[in-house]
Amino acid sequence: MTYTEFLPSEYAKTVSEGKVTYRAPSNIALVKYWGKKEDQIPANPSISFTLDACATTTALTYSKLAEKGSGFSFELLFEGKDKPDFRPKIEAFFNRIESYLPFLKDYHLKIETSNSFPHSSGIASSASGMAALALCLMHIEKQLDPSINEEFFDQKASFLARLGSGSACRSIEGDLVQWGYHKGIPASSDLFAVKYPFPVHEVFHKYHDTILLVDKGQKQVSSTIGHNLMHGHPFAEQRFSQAHENITKLKEVFATGNLKGFIEVVESEALTLHAMMMTSMPYFILMKPNTLKIIEKIWQFRSTSKTHLCFTLDAGANVHVLYPQEEKEKVHQFIKDELVAYCENGQYICDRIGFGAKLLLP
Repeated sequence: MTYTEFLPSEYAKTVSEGKVTYRAPSNIALVKYWGKKEDQIPANPSISFTLDACATTTALTYSKLAEKGSGFSFELLFEGKDKPDFRPKIEAFFNRIESYLPFLKDYHLKIETSNSFPHSSGIASSASGMAALALCLMHIEKQLDPSINEEFFDQKASFLARLGSGSACRSIEGDLVQWGYHKGIPASSDLFAVKYPFPVHEVFHKYHDTILLVDKGQKQVSSTIGHNLMHGHPFAEQRFSQAHENITKLKEVFATGNLKGFIEVVESEALTLHAMMMTSMPYFILMKPNTLKIIEKIWQFRSTSKTHLCFTLDAGANVHVLYPQEEKEKVHQFIKDELVAYCENGQYICDRIGFGAKLLLP
């Protein structure tokens, strides 16, 4: 598909007011997206597990204005309170998507949003937040154009979410979602994410993710700055090729339930992400001493217990511990006994693989 296919023709219906609520999950990339081109186009393909517990719920109340405004008319409440520092990001998002949703200036929008995880917990909320908002906006468009089918609805929601936050496009569906063109994945696109289309062994349908909150502070490096560091990076092309190769490797891994192969790809991807930041200019070390201690503990425990837990990282210090359902009790005990001591204030979040965003009652 191309950009033009997301440009609507004249709407058949009119809608004066309404309210819609969506809950969209966060996601954790297994093959990392790091580096982007203009218009939030990824420099390499990525693949992620959609999560379940870590999610954003957004209610959107819309009422038609007496006449179309020159700007966007909206108010934003986060956890029930006005959040003026969020406004510029929403304003920028609306500017990016206006041509695809030309009704935006026809309505006053009241956006009420909240996260299931603590604010400033170190869990990125931009993916789940932008996904939930994009779905609410698509609900309005479907009222204006009832001919929109479910497949196109999800594709366009993913397309719009990407323009707010790249990884948000992977938070519309679940449980395994791929984004970015890859020659081996039919229908893969840089414009929106797709459900992983190949066979997946049952072991991966019930995977768990315990998020160890090593550092709950504000991100040292914004995602935009971090992605831009890949421009002119001496190892960028090798990294982009590696991502393509790792997605190819995962086809056999997912089909056969090869947990050893899964661990190798996922941990290598996490360390490569941080290696790219450490070798950029300027350079950053986002891991903390406790991040490394947790990784060493995971490696030791995996070796002695013969379990299959592994770690992955986002662009920060927190550690995602991934493990199959069958090993849940043993891994949970290990986390309590050995890893919680390295978390800020002993905090961690237990999550698992989820199956995408949900429409809630208004």
